[in-house]
Amino acid sequence: MSFPSSPSPVDRLALAVVTEPERALPAPAGAREDAMRHLLQTAAEAGVGLIATRPDGDGERLLGQAWPFPSPFRVSARTVSVSEGVDRVEARARRSLERLGLPRGDLLLVSSANDLAGAEGRALWDRLCALKDKGLFRRIGVCAEIDDSPVALARRLSPDVVQLPCNLLDQRAATEGVIAALAAQDCAVHVSSVFAGGVLFADSEGLPHHLNGHAMALSRTRRRLAEARLDPMQAALAFALGLDGVAAVTASVASAAELRAILAAAHAPRPDLDWSALGLEAPAAFAADARAVISSAA
Repeated sequence: MSFPSSPSPVDRLALAVVTEPERALPAPAGAREDAMRHLLQTAAEAGVGLIATRPDGDGERLLGQAWPFPSPFRVSARTVSVSEGVDRVEARARRSLERLGLPRGDLLLVSSANDLAGAEGRALWDRLCALKDKGLFRRIGVCAEIDDSPVALARRLSPDVVQLPCNLLDQRAATEGVIAALAAQDCAVHVSSVFAGGVLFADSEGLPHHLNGHAMALSRTRRRLAEARLDPMQAALAFALGLDGVAAVTASVASAAELRAILAAAHAPRPDLDWSALGLEAPAAFAADARAVISSAA
């Protein structure tokens, strides 16, 4: 791993705006829209360029009602599962643009690499290619896990973007050369789950019971961060934003206050740490357990 300098860390920061009740407190419709406008205005003023969306919930609608004008953002969308049928995938992608109030999007991501492995995988990818050819999306790509063999997947399909989880606790995408191999294929790599689904911020008592087996290792990582006088958010962003070969780092955010904290952490001086010492010894097992109980939006 190498950690090159960058004109501004925000240049590669993407935001996944979270509207789920557990992160965004319930509020009247008007107040939610005002909060979204405040969040987006804060992001625009900070120079954030990419907003990542999902087709579930009402996040797309809220964003579509709250864009600053003129909007400085590029927007990525995700597909629904191919189990709903390829026609439904295309219709829902078009609907995402309508809900977002956009004539076209920057990026359309297949939500799961598994959708490309089944009988309808080729038809699904061909449909996304057609949407790109029609100009509805400038780029297409796929959200993958390390176990999905993303390098082979990229070699077969030539996506514009592959999104992978990579964070302090599970560094495999970097240490196993996956990011470098994808970048060598001229595939833009977007990193997700940079806060490990919130686990970096949870103490031992706050861990879901599925993750209790990792409590000691997580405690050790937090202790090392404390000894280095780093808070988990600053360390997580310094690690992710410093990864060579990464085009965008996607962080989830639920409010303007959270965004200000993320921006402050991103702009903090990058510490000189042995990053490999902060990772877990069994990251694959941790990742599997975390996916069972914690959203990977971050």
